[in-house]
Amino acid sequence: MKKHLLALLAATAAMAVQLSAQAQNLPRTQLKIAGGLSNLTAYQEFEQPFWTKTIPELSKGQVTAEIKGFNEMGVKGPELMRLLSSGVLEFGTATLSYFASDNPINEAIDLPGLAPDAASARKVTDLFKPVYDKFYGQGSSIKILGISPYPAQVLFCNATINGLADVKGKKVRTSSRTQAEFVEALGGTSVTMAFGEVVPAMQNKVVDCAITGSLSGYSAKWYEVATHLYALPINWNQQIHAVNQKAWDKLDPKVQTFLQSNIDKLMNDMWDAAAKQTQLGYDCNSGAAACTLPVKGKVKVVQPSAADKALLKKLTSEVVLPKWAARCSDQCVSDFNATIGKTLGFVAKK
Repeated sequence: MKKHLLALLAATAAMAVQLSAQAQNLPRTQLKIAGGLSNLTAYQEFEQPFWTKTIPELSKGQVTAEIKGFNEMGVKGPELMRLLSSGVLEFGTATLSYFASDNPINEAIDLPGLAPDAASARKVTDLFKPVYDKFYGQGSSIKILGISPYPAQVLFCNATINGLADVKGKKVRTSSRTQAEFVEALGGTSVTMAFGEVVPAMQNKVVDCAITGSLSGYSAKWYEVATHLYALPINWNQQIHAVNQKAWDKLDPKVQTFLQSNIDKLMNDMWDAAAKQTQLGYDCNSGAAACTLPVKGKVKVVQPSAADKALLKKLTSEVVLPKWAARCSDQCVSDFNATIGKTLGFVAKK
């Protein structure tokens, strides 16, 4: 036992020396990052500390970075991929659904009802990432470094909602075309508006409900205007973390390897946190004792019925998926069926 422990300690020490040596061999590199929305947990607890603390510390100060949320830079989310493609921005993070109008392939991994839990959402993302790698690498000269989730996207309402049937007749803020199609299939009216406009809109009854991440809604203080939260994961609003290919190619290969290996760890951390943050959102919006954050809301969290879970899947198959397939290319539909569809038992048809 003692010999085993000594061997383990020796191996750990050797690895530490090796990592330290690798860090010292890295050339001095300064990076600029356009991060995700700066008022949300994904940025505050993961992205910002990763680039401003983790990367400098692990590189022994050789690799440093400046990061600002794209919203702080005056950049609109849908512009980000075009700015990355042109090289105006080097590194950037944004929600894939922002680019749905550019190409519906960006909605493929996040169709409402596709992934009922965080583990399923990650499986779907991993299955389709090689398709995105090829699509963006060839068409936009962008290298995808990783894809991460927000907490589950759920319904917040300033009205009583005990199930999906209660969406009928309500005005619901949605953030993607497929979310809008899902709401309309339930008899609701989809309303498009910026995330920051939701609180006054819900307060003034411009909308009755809005869809966002359970913890994202908490961070934006939706608990001040919502009375009900329906805890049925609709989708996950995955973010793409990318870099302009030319900017990446200019980096020393050792820096490339260093960054990619640590970004892989960051993605794992963000996926591991997705389910926990979803539950934390439920707890803190409702004021449950399990909430570990300072402010506790008073929203009523309604648990979904088995019938509603089945209805969500049915709407995905019969409404959301066909409408999405109709506007995506033949290759896009084929890639979906060969990856996500094959694994989950969905078939997209034009």
